[in-house]
Amino acid sequence: MTLALRTLNTADPGFRAAFTALLDRVQSLDAKVEDVVREVIGAVRTRGDVALLDYTTRFDRWTPASAATLEIPPTLFAQAAQKIPAEQRTALEQAAARVRRYHERQRIESWSYTEADGTLLGQQVTALDRVGLYVPGGKAAYPSSVLMNAIPAKVAGVAELIMVVPTPDGQLNDLVLAAAHIAGIDRAFRIGGAQAVAALAYGTDNVPRVDKIVGPGNIYVATAKRLVFGQVDIDMIAGPSEIVVVCDGKTDAAWVAMDLFSQAEHDEDAQSILISPDAGFLAKVKAEMERLLQDMPRAAIIRASLEGRGALIAVRDLDEAAQIVNEIAPEHLELSIDEPMTLAKKIRHAGAIFLGRYTAEALGDYCAGPNHVLPTSGTARFSSPLGVYDFQKRTSLIQCSPQGASDLGKIAAVLAHGEGLTAHARSAEYRIKK
Repeated sequence: MTLALRTLNTADPGFRAAFTALLDRVQSLDAKVEDVVREVIGAVRTRGDVALLDYTTRFDRWTPASAATLEIPPTLFAQAAQKIPAEQRTALEQAAARVRRYHERQRIESWSYTEADGTLLGQQVTALDRVGLYVPGGKAAYPSSVLMNAIPAKVAGVAELIMVVPTPDGQLNDLVLAAAHIAGIDRAFRIGGAQAVAALAYGTDNVPRVDKIVGPGNIYVATAKRLVFGQVDIDMIAGPSEIVVVCDGKTDAAWVAMDLFSQAEHDEDAQSILISPDAGFLAKVKAEMERLLQDMPRAAIIRASLEGRGALIAVRDLDEAAQIVNEIAPEHLELSIDEPMTLAKKIRHAGAIFLGRYTAEALGDYCAGPNHVLPTSGTARFSSPLGVYDFQKRTSLIQCSPQGASDLGKIAAVLAHGEGLTAHARSAEYRIKK
């Protein structure tokens, strides 16, 4: 069946308007969703665990015996790790080891230096005390999300990791629990939705309050994270998944087609874009998409995504491809070309770059090592992948020697008087050597 996939060409007069329309990511806030989420947050703040019990019965279709039964006993983590097939356990352990090894290189250490007059200046780095990790539940299990969010937090030195995961119909997912065991989750609760975010942000009698909430979720979870930001920190407000593939026309067209599918199958709003200077190759990939789509279990979602937000873009050369990529600022970027590192140096805005014909984006989702929590919706222009640094905070250190206090006091006093802040000035002047 023909795939109605838009094709753009940078040489066409109407390209700029069509490209702008393609990147139109304005998503109007759903007032009804926000109203519901505000109500849920308010209920959790005022009624605590009672509200969590009510919402769990209502939305997850099972009735906890008490608030205490919302907590998943840690012994179940280890049991699940032994219960799952050995092949899955080994894959989780191998992925976790790679993710840990990569993130250990990101750890920031404290530092200081002493100036000639004896004044010490520096930065003290400490980990957050407690972090909440939201793991989606329901139609699919996301053990990879557990690994990617929990491991950098543990590497950073976070003392306590609290996982929340919805359990529709009361069913626990062994793969998620096994990942929690391998990643080092300390406590876990069977709650989801906006109510779980509210519980983590404000705390209840049973659910401890955290300092930061990370992890993906649906529109209600994302809205709740946005509304509690400031009370706690959050990782980001993630938009639909994105992939851009730049190819010189020499990669197997079926490989490229499937790489584009890998993000399109997430949901109908996901965006998959192929950029190439070879117009004939774009046509080959489209033909492969039409052929391969028939056997995909999530074919309807893939088709809706590609026809709604996907595109094939013909460019003059790879330099122009880099310019287009920087305008898109994609979550995932594959450079399926001969010399990928050369082109990568021209890319300023991308969440993650996959170099060469053999590096499928899917490897980054699960086991390559770098984090798969990436900026979406063009936010790669100013934000970065989740990492150890997101779970560490920095405190400035200043210790003046007598001479340093005198020298700095003279500067500070002049500036303070200029701002009309007399107490500031006098505080500094008291320490000036007479």
